[in-house]
Amino acid sequence: MRKIEIRQTADGSNTLYLPELDETYHSSHGAVQEAMHVFIEHGLTFVGQEKKSISVFEMGFGTGLNALLTAQWSEQYSYSLRYIGIELHPLSEDIWGQMDYVQEKVEREKYAKIMSAAWGDYQEIHPGFQLKKIKEDVLALQLSEKVDLIYFDAFGPRAQSEMWELPVLTKMYELLLPGGVFVTYCAQGQMKRNLTALGFTLESLPGPPGKREMTRAVKKLI
Repeated sequence: MRKIEIRQTADGSNTLYLPELDETYHSSHGAVQEAMHVFIEHGLTFVGQEKKSISVFEMGFGTGLNALLTAQWSEQYSYSLRYIGIELHPLSEDIWGQMDYVQEKVEREKYAKIMSAAWGDYQEIHPGFQLKKIKEDVLALQLSEKVDLIYFDAFGPRAQSEMWELPVLTKMYELLLPGGVFVTYCAQGQMKRNLTALGFTLESLPGPPGKREMTRAVKKLI
């Protein structure tokens, strides 16, 4: 069992800290703030300009924050979402139950439904939002479907360098439909060179608070 500590970030929302990796699940400058900036604003909203039905793959399901924000977005704007999250080390309820991302009763119930959903099959979180959680090593993953958008939210290159190298990034490229979008908080030079080598078109965008840049990459149309 991994030792996990709960820490509050600068925007008041909680994140988790793993002493063995010396790494937090989110930015210390603000967990919700970072997720909204990187994944919702520069990922989901960007893809949503062209499509009303969107499939998302999240690398690093973690605390379920990105899934919750995506579910809220899909409900607010009446989009149809299919969401796949992969996580090799799922959190126990005594940990995720201490996350404070939402205060309203209905939203807390939605978050609990996301986190307690069975693994392996699609579950309806609300009409228009289907969630499938997968407990597996990403390199062993076999998916029959491809997606429009990838949230790449693995631990950073300093803590888990292998997640940012060609074998995993190739897997991400193969998961995307032509024209699909890969978005991450990371702006590491080697990662960007790897993405370019795979055939992505890259954009360096302003990062969330505490980070100068983030990366959005689009798979070229065939």
